[in-house]
Amino acid sequence: MSVIKVGLICGGESDEHEISCLSALSIFDAIDREKFQPLLLGISQDGEGFIELQGREDFDSDQNGLPVVPEKGNFQALDPEIQLLFPLLHGANGEDGVFQGYADFLGFNYLGSGVLASATAMDKAVAKEVFIQSGLKVARGEVVRDKNWKNQNFSYPFFIKPATGGSSRGTVKVKSESEVFTAINEAFKYDDKVLIEEAIIGREIECGVLIIDGEVKSSLPGEIKIVGAHEFYDYEAKYLDSATELLIPAPISDQLSEAVQTLAKKAFTAIGCEGLARVDFFITNEDEIIINEINTMPGFTSKSAFPLLWKATGLSYQELITVLIEGGLAKIK
Repeated sequence: MSVIKVGLICGGESDEHEISCLSALSIFDAIDREKFQPLLLGISQDGEGFIELQGREDFDSDQNGLPVVPEKGNFQALDPEIQLLFPLLHGANGEDGVFQGYADFLGFNYLGSGVLASATAMDKAVAKEVFIQSGLKVARGEVVRDKNWKNQNFSYPFFIKPATGGSSRGTVKVKSESEVFTAINEAFKYDDKVLIEEAIIGREIECGVLIIDGEVKSSLPGEIKIVGAHEFYDYEAKYLDSATELLIPAPISDQLSEAVQTLAKKAFTAIGCEGLARVDFFITNEDEIIINEINTMPGFTSKSAFPLLWKATGLSYQELITVLIEGGLAKIK
């Protein structure tokens, strides 16, 4: 049996460039090379692509020591012999459907969600409307396009976030009127559409969704616990320190766990996702389950939430990678 050539696409112009590189490097190291031949292909931060990289030593580093695709090198078009693309692109121009449209245009097969589902999930305001239409409960919110917005409807604290941001970049928890202007301007650095959203008091629960043998499956839910000084699960807490831990399975009742799993699959189907997604919820003190967002290409290092959720559910990291690739290949006509 011939080995399948898989292109691991990472980097790009997104503010989550380095997280994408971490995900791709982790998969590159763990992939089953008896079945697949991985090509680690980087897109630079100014959008130049594609450069083949052989490992961490071929990447540059940012100010935090995280990997970034070099700005200079032998950039070439995608190899037409690649049988499947694994677009490990988080955020803008990757997870939002832009890269998927590019791949469709060039005739490359890829795993994960297509253009429409990717774009819908990426825009938190649009996704909320889809969730509402599907009967899922969401936090009350308002879309803002004016930096001079004045609060008239929200009790403090509340959140101000870019509508299409990722990894919580640009997201600010606002606790008083004096903080609104700074928070609005921070969010507008990342998007020209901003979402104002009430703060939900409750536990943060994540659930993985995966298509296995053509069937939508959900993982055991996990709970994000903030153990450091961060007030919420922001970028620094996620990637730059040890301020959080993930409890799997989440210490909730079996009834709530089953409800979260059911709602995660419902959200996945409502958006029209394919392949994989991570769905994030809040569970209030009254056991009300409120969906926060859905990520069509979640962080994918071996220590990221999505692989850890599936590891606890019975799939090793390498098995998870294989399931995803084989699912993508099964879609090829």
